[in-house]
Amino acid sequence: MSRWRPPPPSSSPYITAAGFRRLQAELKERWVLRREVTAALSAAAAEGDRSENAEYIYRKKQLREIDRRIRYLQKRLDVVKVVAAQPANPDRVYFGATVVLDQDDGDEVRYRIVGADETSVERGWISVDSPVARALLGKALDDDLTVPTPAGLRHLTIAEIHYQADDA
Repeated sequence: MSRWRPPPPSSSPYITAAGFRRLQAELKERWVLRREVTAALSAAAAEGDRSENAEYIYRKKQLREIDRRIRYLQKRLDVVKVVAAQPANPDRVYFGATVVLDQDDGDEVRYRIVGADETSVERGWISVDSPVARALLGKALDDDLTVPTPAGLRHLTIAEIHYQADDA
């Protein structure tokens, strides 16, 4: 048996306009940071023996990480599709919707469906690729749904659906 595994499925290409701007800003910041790290790397290299130079080794590692992120951002910004328009039918759940769900235990939970690059647990933003978001897509107000999660089945009812123009 080999250790080869097929690559994971690529995430959906959708992103909000504000998320796209954040990725662009991060890319610009990484290029500025790269210039600073390159200058520090050159200074560390000038100190002599590189094999035992901790500053040199650290800066090389830091530069690799920055370059990896820059490559990812450049590729990702080329393939993402910005979804800025509101859906034709705002009474159903689509990309960009903020949804309030009633759970079986009486608690309410609020999610916003965003692109994979924008997810934030603290803000309640979930990826459009997540099981909960996939179960929600296309549903309407007061629809009941059962979502399989790692913790078990969750029974949810859609209480509210909102769309915002842009989250700047």
